[in-house]
Amino acid sequence: MAQPATPPSSIHISTHPCVRAKLSQIRSKDVNARETQSMVHEIALIVACDALASELQTVSSGTGETPLGYEYTTETTSPKIALVPILRSGLGMVDALQSLLPSPVAVHHLGLFREPTTLQPVEYYNNLPYHRPSTSSTDHTLSLHPDIAILLDPIIATGGTSVAAIQTLLEWGVKKVIVIAILASVGGLRRAIAEGGREGEVEIWVGGCDPEVDSRGMIRPGMGDVGDRLFLTIGK
Repeated sequence: MAQPATPPSSIHISTHPCVRAKLSQIRSKDVNARETQSMVHEIALIVACDALASELQTVSSGTGETPLGYEYTTETTSPKIALVPILRSGLGMVDALQSLLPSPVAVHHLGLFREPTTLQPVEYYNNLPYHRPSTSSTDHTLSLHPDIAILLDPIIATGGTSVAAIQTLLEWGVKKVIVIAILASVGGLRRAIAEGGREGEVEIWVGGCDPEVDSRGMIRPGMGDVGDRLFLTIGK
């Protein structure tokens, strides 16, 4: 498993033994779609635990009563977030994040694919709400818009797709983008941080890191095309 020589403080590569073991398992060509989905979920769950522990805060939300009649202080998380999976493969990570969060959050979708020749990202779908209230608005719906977008994409290969998605979210108006991924290349991580946004606007949490990509822009050794593996479209 590779690591950037001196990774920026905004890049967090998991050292969890279970993540490393599961990455070793999911790389195999013999792992079927159901097993792939299960391991993507499990790795995302562990990586997301670390990411959310670092990026969220606990706040009091009122009081409640136990079955024995004792009063207690209820707590929730802050700030408000939204999940943004990149289609298709990011969908395999949504359940993991939703199972961690204490209450439902908005899920928006971005569709991006890499043009095969140039390897440049092409957006084909975007369902981010078009209108965002201005900061001076007194409309109560302002509080429904997220401060943080959690971008879900299993693979950061060349980094181009991550950069495009991060910039789209920052232009939409979120204050910060947290990227959660399963596997990345060294170059892809550095590009996503360098080109994605200004310092403090982007954090990347990833299960593991490989040294390079091949001529097709695939991570080597990597784990193949996760979308194809999840949805049985290998060889399309």
